[in-house]
Amino acid sequence: MSETTSSNMSSHPAFELLRTQKIDSLKVEIEEYIHLKTGARHLHLAADNDENVFLVGLKTVPQDNKGVAHILEHTALCGSERFPVRDPFFMMIRRSLNTFMNAFTSSDWTAYPFASKNRKDFDNLLSVYLDSVFFSSLDRLDFAQEGHRLEFEETNNVESNLTYKGVVYNEMKGAMSSPISQLWQTLTKYVFPTTTYHYNSGGEPEHITDLSYDELIAFYRKHYHPSNAVFLTFGNIPAFEHHEKFEELVLNKFDKQHEEIVVTDEKRYFSPVRIQESYPVNSEDETQKKTHIVMGWLLGHSFNLEQNLEAHLLSNVLFENSASPLQKALETTSLGHAPSPLCGLEDSNREMTFVCGVEGSEVDSTEAVEVLVNSVLEKVAEEGVAKERLEAVLHQLELSQREISGDHYPYGLQLILGALSPMLHGGDPVELLDLEPVIENLRNKIEDPDYIKGLVKRLLLENPHRVTLSLKPDASYEGQREKALQAELAKIKDQLSSEEKQQIVDQAKALAERQSQKDDETILPKVGIEDVPLALSIPESKTYASSSNIETYGQGTNGLVYHQVIVDLPALSEDEISVLPIYTSCLTEMGAGNSSYLDIQNKQSEVTGGIAAYSSIKGSIDDEQNVSGYIVFSGKALARNSDALALLMKEIVLDVRFDESERLHELVSQIRAKKEQSITSNGHGLAMGAATSLMSPIAKLSFNLGGLLGIKHIKELDDSLSDPKALKRLQAALSDLHEKVSSSKRRFLVIAEPEKVDEVAQFASNIWDSVESVDHEAFSLKPVREQVKQGWLTATQVNFCAKAYPTVAIEHADSAALTVLGGFLRNGYLHRTIREQGGAYGGGAGQDSGIAAFRFFSYRDPRLEETLTDFDRSLEWMQTENHEASALEEAVLGVVSQIDKPKSPAGEAKSDYHSELFGRTAEQRVRFRQRVLEVTLDDLKRVTKRYFSPEKASVAVVTSPTNRALIESLGLDVQEL
Repeated sequence: MSETTSSNMSSHPAFELLRTQKIDSLKVEIEEYIHLKTGARHLHLAADNDENVFLVGLKTVPQDNKGVAHILEHTALCGSERFPVRDPFFMMIRRSLNTFMNAFTSSDWTAYPFASKNRKDFDNLLSVYLDSVFFSSLDRLDFAQEGHRLEFEETNNVESNLTYKGVVYNEMKGAMSSPISQLWQTLTKYVFPTTTYHYNSGGEPEHITDLSYDELIAFYRKHYHPSNAVFLTFGNIPAFEHHEKFEELVLNKFDKQHEEIVVTDEKRYFSPVRIQESYPVNSEDETQKKTHIVMGWLLGHSFNLEQNLEAHLLSNVLFENSASPLQKALETTSLGHAPSPLCGLEDSNREMTFVCGVEGSEVDSTEAVEVLVNSVLEKVAEEGVAKERLEAVLHQLELSQREISGDHYPYGLQLILGALSPMLHGGDPVELLDLEPVIENLRNKIEDPDYIKGLVKRLLLENPHRVTLSLKPDASYEGQREKALQAELAKIKDQLSSEEKQQIVDQAKALAERQSQKDDETILPKVGIEDVPLALSIPESKTYASSSNIETYGQGTNGLVYHQVIVDLPALSEDEISVLPIYTSCLTEMGAGNSSYLDIQNKQSEVTGGIAAYSSIKGSIDDEQNVSGYIVFSGKALARNSDALALLMKEIVLDVRFDESERLHELVSQIRAKKEQSITSNGHGLAMGAATSLMSPIAKLSFNLGGLLGIKHIKELDDSLSDPKALKRLQAALSDLHEKVSSSKRRFLVIAEPEKVDEVAQFASNIWDSVESVDHEAFSLKPVREQVKQGWLTATQVNFCAKAYPTVAIEHADSAALTVLGGFLRNGYLHRTIREQGGAYGGGAGQDSGIAAFRFFSYRDPRLEETLTDFDRSLEWMQTENHEASALEEAVLGVVSQIDKPKSPAGEAKSDYHSELFGRTAEQRVRFRQRVLEVTLDDLKRVTKRYFSPEKASVAVVTSPTNRALIESLGLDVQEL
């Protein structure tokens, strides 16, 4: 770690360099600047990385539930001074080679980030983002489209009923259909009674419709100013070059804003508060053991490094794994099915919140849950925690600090998001990024056996600002809400004059015309096919010399080691296949050999970053019906613990046992809870899974085990395990399956720093070479290629629609054209009809060559039958319209940017290895990429004609029970979750 002053570096004259600091563990040098004229701050994370990241963040502090910050985030991206087109954000997605583009609304900030490996593309996106944020058009019709509007159900018929429409309105109806979202929003409403966190920054649907256009404009003028902004960048573009762009495009046009936007500290309660509220379920049958009971404490400032790390330490001590005191108590109690998904520390707000509790309980257990939690905390405060447990927690913090992630978000963006909140709240972002000195300080503090005891007392037991919330199910809730909404709309309609009714009709017409107009896209910058890298980046691997089944990758992992044991999946019976997801989910959570599950949990946290298992089953590249599969055991550790990781993985792979019956029942209940929570957040994925469920063996397997049918089955299994005989049968089935798996042929993957990788491989070879294996009959599945028409009913305020067609596997010559077609239909037709006109949060289409199917989908959609019709009309549009070459180029760029999207060093190696394992060789991947680049408009029309016969379509929707009659009229089989 080193610091320099501004005299050591040259700065742009409009900026002053405040400091620099190198953080070796992150491989970055941080430079902090301030813009002299406006006071805007810039944090640059200089790194030897060509995936450059930009983010502009603004403190946004709503004072109601109307969703003004969220609607503004959407509307700001609908045109600006330099780029007066109605949809520059989505246009740029398809005119770009970005590796990430999005915008976020948090509880007290709004952020606009993007990333790209192409410098021309980075500059293009920067110009559009900066103009969108600071010089937004904020057209009144865009507010109507993205926020909310009134329309007649029959657009031109003023006698028909009124309805609310709007993208954010429907997004939040979908988001707030999740009981967990309602739980969090309700808890924070009471934990924060007076500050901005009291409100739902995304907007409550019932309040979103109260937001006026004038309120939106006023909020924009106050909050979207450079003086209220922070700029964060990561990568190998020098800060000076960023400053030139910031100054030229934005900052020279502004003066300092003297009104500072602040978030004050929350006023404290003098004694704990107990609250009871409700959430909707479908029927009275679903009200038993469905109550969520959580306790939330308000802690200190998130941006105070010492307070932050102490709170994290305490949270991890209590919750880090199943052997941790509070986690163990909540997993094993009969007061609930599973620990609440809210358990842990939330530190993204100005002040931190610690939460614990259970789900799957009853309202009358509230006091008992409080007693249970307090008794655990009191025991920890009296007895403390073993020093090795504290060291294990610090080990996990060290590992997370060192790991180069980036398989979901770009690595640089993850670092930037960690620095954003302290920058906005007045903390030190550099200090919060550089954890190593603080971890060392905590190592010294835990030498004192009274340290953790004191933390528990001070932060929790003696902290009166505590809220206990019981959120109970109510079968009448949804009906009452819908009744109130319809009464409100009827009242509004009764009070409308003839002129006001005509204004609603005229606005709908004007909006439809705006949505259908063809903007001049040439005013937006773009990259083209000529900017696409010629070669696909493929990591280099080698077979370890002394053992042909160990493959190694020498990668820049920042001192971490990644180890996988890949076991050939043997032939399985239908009963064995049915327990496969339970097996892979539970086996790293059970005991092994002479160690209990608590011992194994402790060993994992002491020497690894976690060990997981999963099944990997795919079809061949030229035949989706021909499948093969593996069980993958995957772990990671700091290099100093690589031997311990390998030995622990061997113990789990060979000797896991399923005789701890109570533990197994707890895990099944936890799996059930997670699956049920996924329905409203992943409804479109579940609908597509149902629509394709009989198109290939893998699609059927995914649907049966992890899709909608899988969710239904896990609920039935969990309910059955209260019978000891059923639990014993499950234990026996898992043990029998493991006997097959543990004896099957194995191969190994090792990823480490180049100078370390052979040493790690040698140790793996030493410990495994003497372990025999058996040549089992190979895993296979019965061929299937049938049609599906299903409607699934669940508690949701919005719909998720899917339609699918059988197509071809990835090696087929048409696979590339079908892959490009998905983006082409989304860009040219589906985005406009489903999102802009239909009001859904999202919609699109895509080829899934793994199951040889093409899938249409909509997400958080107020419509149902009309959306299914739009899917069909997009195919007619493809066939009958004359299309421009530029639209094809955009669709091709979208596919190539996904193919070329960078991963973490370890993720890149894992992806390459597992692709090769299933015949997706480097040559095949290069060949497919080249085919994508060669797709023509004629190819798109040809495959549309060839594969999309209406009689071959499969359909599935996830919807509310109120739509039962509608889905029956559409000829869909009704299923209930």
